[in-house]
Amino acid sequence: MPVIIDEVVISVEVSNQASGGSSMPPPPTEDRQALVAECVERVLDILREKEER
Repeated sequence: MPVIIDEVVISVEVSNQASGGSSMPPPPTEDRQALVAECVERVLDILREKEER
């Protein structure tokens, strides 16, 4: 009997000070906005690819 996985959720904590994470300051607002925009674009691309299947 085959097993079909519909969705995989992976969560990662990037900076955890208690675990010895780096103490880098957060990026400036402009860099953060660019990063968020790129992430949104990649997610939308993935969703478009799923709809085309």
